Amino acid sequence: MKPFMDEDFLLENEPARKLYHNWAASMPIVDYHCHIDPRDIAEDRRFENITQVWLGGDHYKWRLIRSNGVPEEEITGSAPDRIKFQRFAEALPRAIGNPLYHWTHLELKRYFGYDGVLNGDTAEEVWNLCNEKLQDPSFSAKNLILRSNVAYVGTTDDPADDLAFHNAIRESGFSVRVSPSWRPDQAVKIEKPGFAAYIAKLGKAAGMEIGSFEDLKEALSRRMEVFHEAGCRASDHGLDDVPFRPAPMGEVEAVFRRGLIGEGVSPEEVEIYQFALLRFLGEEYAKRGWVMQIHYSALRNPNSRMLERLGPDTGFDCIASHHSAEKLAGLLDSLERENCLPKTVLYSLNPSDNGMLGALIGSFQGTEAQGKVQHGCAWWFNDTKTGMEAQLTNLANLSILGNFIGMLTDSRSLLSYTRHEYFRRILCNLIGTWAENGEIFWDEKFLGGLVQDICYRNASAYFGLQ
Repeated sequence: MKPFMDEDFLLENEPARKLYHNWAASMPIVDYHCHIDPRDIAEDRRFENITQVWLGGDHYKWRLIRSNGVPEEEITGSAPDRIKFQRFAEALPRAIGNPLYHWTHLELKRYFGYDGVLNGDTAEEVWNLCNEKLQDPSFSAKNLILRSNVAYVGTTDDPADDLAFHNAIRESGFSVRVSPSWRPDQAVKIEKPGFAAYIAKLGKAAGMEIGSFEDLKEALSRRMEVFHEAGCRASDHGLDDVPFRPAPMGEVEAVFRRGLIGEGVSPEEVEIYQFALLRFLGEEYAKRGWVMQIHYSALRNPNSRMLERLGPDTGFDCIASHHSAEKLAGLLDSLERENCLPKTVLYSLNPSDNGMLGALIGSFQGTEAQGKVQHGCAWWFNDTKTGMEAQLTNLANLSILGNFIGMLTDSRSLLSYTRHEYFRRILCNLIGTWAENGEIFWDEKFLGGLVQDICYRNASAYFGLQ
């Protein structure tokens, strides 16, 4: 029996071990999509205890603890941090097979030097060890990023944000590049309550009143210039489904005006508006050399009672089952026809879309980058060991694995950089196994360089960091 999560964790053969230890392990991290609060970096936040680092805002862990029958008071409520940590520690040993089991122990090993197993009995020991180390200045936000060998952090930011914290980070001389990423979801989701109030907020940020769809485009364009000056090179869209319903501009204007005065809009009208807006935004991204990321197929907040109690983004979302191939193709084609398709990364929360995405991206490649249109890494409910293997295998089967831009954290935690290690071990094991089985030619220098491309260099070039 192999030791628990030793240095050869997940590396099942000698080629895999060579690829990881000799080539992948030391590569810098390009974390091009995350939800870290830039304020934490700007203020070089220090954390009082491990619960603040691990459980504050982490809906992955909240979901796990709930599944162990724990009352909400001891998850997101006012229970003491020590109790919340205890409940997580008690749930974790029962969650074998869940990536949190691996992520948690990797974080304990890499950041806190703890080689044991977290459970209800060891919780006090781990609590004391972690909290003692968190008092050291080397555990501040900036130092955690530095010690994780991170070269780039792409946060997630609203177009109306003043970017004050990003400006402060840049002015501080911090050696790691931290850039905003454009996330205009509130402008896209015309059907949501508060849409009109948000448009007014956006107009104020852009220094203009927004009374028409044309005004909205002008306001967004102005804000894009501000983001570009702040180093933004990527957008991101969180969509339930991909919209594709072309309509005359007069119809788009009418739908926008109804949304602006709070009138109800039908699902068809929502799609008309969203497609027109995404079409415009795609053109603007292409002009600026930005990357367009599209995350879709999430079913948001199916538990209405808990939505009313806790609000969104609290761990109650799940996988949707939209049939989006035709709509995705239509959106990409509408941009490609006008020669304004930006570099694009497509992520589906539904793993049954893996084959479709792997094939679809081959229909829209270009000379702007090797792998201009990407099948994004295994996302959210898919960033498990089997989910990553499935995404990588489908990508290799249907496209060019060597052009893949690799992993991201998609996390709010500064300790989540070990997810890149997890991904790299899985990647090296997959390629190493092909070599071990005689399925590919074993050339360590070539394959090692390919692994380094996927771990770092491809993303660095794709997002214009070089």
